[in-house]
Amino acid sequence: MYNYSRSIDKLRVGVVNLVIGHINDLEGVKIQGSEVKGALKKVLISPQEGWDGWCMRLFTLQAGGHTPRHTHPWPHINYITSGQGLLELDNKVYELKEGSFAYIPSGKLHQFRNNSKQDFCFICIVPEEGEG
Repeated sequence: MYNYSRSIDKLRVGVVNLVIGHINDLEGVKIQGSEVKGALKKVLISPQEGWDGWCMRLFTLQAGGHTPRHTHPWPHINYITSGQGLLELDNKVYELKEGSFAYIPSGKLHQFRNNSKQDFCFICIVPEEGEG
């Protein structure tokens, strides 16, 4: 069985890059801004690892944390990995928990909020232009 190293291992098999890693080995970036609270982002897979045109990130919202209410010209796909929270999408509020998923179309006003006392974590997949 393969043991994870402290870095992501990139294996070249034919013309496909295999990227294998563990979330605990990735450094998170605190999201800054006046409308953001308690948000951390880790980029799991991106064009840098060979996924051309797309990025998969893991967001963690601490208790009481939230993303900004915002729109952007790209869609995104979300999958809740742990915890529970709320998604406000076009002025409707949806309860999310581990196992929930959501597709947010481009141009739609949205915000994720953690209304619990534990971390609220979710995968967010966006086109490359959405990672910045």
